[in-house]
Amino acid sequence: MHIPVMLEETLLDLAPGPGGVFADGTLGSAGHSRAILEKCGSGGTLIGIDRDMEAIERSRAALADVPGRKILVHGRHGDIARIVRENGFTQIDGVLIDCGVSSDQLDTAERGFAFSKDGPLDMRMDPSAGESAADFIANRSEEEIARVLHEFGEEPFARRIARAICEERRRGRIETTGALAATVEKAAGRHGAKHPATRTFQALRMAVNGEIDELVSALRGGLEILKPGGRFAVITFESLCDRTVKRFFAAHTVRERSLPQGGSVKEFEKPAVRLLRSKALVPSAEESAANPRARSAKLRTAEKIDFEV
Repeated sequence: MHIPVMLEETLLDLAPGPGGVFADGTLGSAGHSRAILEKCGSGGTLIGIDRDMEAIERSRAALADVPGRKILVHGRHGDIARIVRENGFTQIDGVLIDCGVSSDQLDTAERGFAFSKDGPLDMRMDPSAGESAADFIANRSEEEIARVLHEFGEEPFARRIARAICEERRRGRIETTGALAATVEKAAGRHGAKHPATRTFQALRMAVNGEIDELVSALRGGLEILKPGGRFAVITFESLCDRTVKRFFAAHTVRERSLPQGGSVKEFEKPAVRLLRSKALVPSAEESAANPRARSAKLRTAEKIDFEV
């Protein structure tokens, strides 16, 4: 069962109220969305987006008894601005992006996101589109695989693992999560409690799904369709995603620069935002103990402001 991470903190940040219109760009199993829509009441609207059609169907069932309008869209959160506008809204009250892989995806061996259960090496959030992780490592050069492992997984043994993958695929295509995990473990060895394939699986998942590009598009689009005073909350689980969100919000935060000739000038990328807090919020010790998958989560929230220089 998927447990929504930092649910109460996210609700406090987004501050949904009666009649509110909110977009959840990563619907998942609708844990956050259900709570948001309950706060908005019968006059509220939720626009839920997910690349995974199974998630859309799970959410449709999970939200069936909640009052309010539910618009569930099979699509990418990078297209959030277009999707919101196509459904009749020019500006909305809040946006949520939860960048994590859902427990349903992790726990389904056939989806290929994890090596805890052997299954096809797929990793696509939308199984109907794009190339699988097996296709990716079969078709990329050793240099490209190493770059992906280093950039998206921050893997210190990226070159060694990429070399091992290419040597293994010469003996036959790597088709399963177990086969890839064994190849990585043989190349990198065991170092501590964490499985040596953890970073490799993260990197390949992010590459196969274009997660960083999608996140940047979602940040731009989400901020674009927020009304002044609207809130934008983003939950991340990987340091690369968190840095991307942090830098994006920082670029849109109004800051003052002193001029050599005296005086100062306001600098920021439009539209402007106000950060709800200077540092990311992390789960409480109690939540991390109850839900170990929440341990690496970080929540950053910004409020769009009507600011002109």
